[in-house]
Amino acid sequence: MDPRPARVDSPVPTHSIPRPLARDDSQMTAMIEVTGLTKRYRERTAVEDLTFTVPEGEILGFLGPNGAGKSTTMRILTGYLPASSGTVRVAGFDVFEDPYEVKRRIGYLPETPPLYPEMTVRSYLRFVGAIKVATVAGVSEVMERLIQNLSKGYRQRVGIAQALLADPPVLILDEPTEGLDPGQRAEMRSVIKGLAGKHTVILSTHILSEVTLTCERVLILNQGRMVAFDEIRHLAHALGQGDQASLEDIFLKLTAA
Repeated sequence: MDPRPARVDSPVPTHSIPRPLARDDSQMTAMIEVTGLTKRYRERTAVEDLTFTVPEGEILGFLGPNGAGKSTTMRILTGYLPASSGTVRVAGFDVFEDPYEVKRRIGYLPETPPLYPEMTVRSYLRFVGAIKVATVAGVSEVMERLIQNLSKGYRQRVGIAQALLADPPVLILDEPTEGLDPGQRAEMRSVIKGLAGKHTVILSTHILSEVTLTCERVLILNQGRMVAFDEIRHLAHALGQGDQASLEDIFLKLTAA
């Protein structure tokens, strides 16, 4: 019996804001392709019929209230969790049929980075793979320090560094600025923005101002279903809120139910 999860072809879900994307993504290389993705836990549906595509080099804001299905979706994308149905392709490889090829192409930063506090930054990065990413992540000056003695901001940078090992084309970042002070958030935002173009990034965070400053498009989940997927400025106009509407206004209106 085949142990892999069954896959079905599902129609693209109807968005809460039925408008075409502002650009023609069909002319761009799709790095992440999700079609009809569903995850159920017995009677509870965590993600239902989710379909979206992220082109190469984009930083996509991935938003939703607690329990909306964001973490479940990210774990499925990275191959850590099987889906109940649907298809997911990363860099052209099917997550369910070629999980090892997918994992070779994804760098994942979970909400709590998998760090060993008793190790120095250098020994930790050697342990998990290499030290070539130290400059990009901004940890070169703390390579000899113990991780347990680093500030929260530098620990997050070390987490980014381990996600960048082997230079993966896709990065999935879950709450990378959680718990940081304004200065540390600005530094981390600069690091993430510097990844655009060379890497395709899914950025999940509750700090909506970070998304506004980092991402052009957002995908918003609510109760396991996609309620919006478009450029922030287009969502504001579609909701009749004009140019002055903030992402927080948009988020609250779409997730109020």
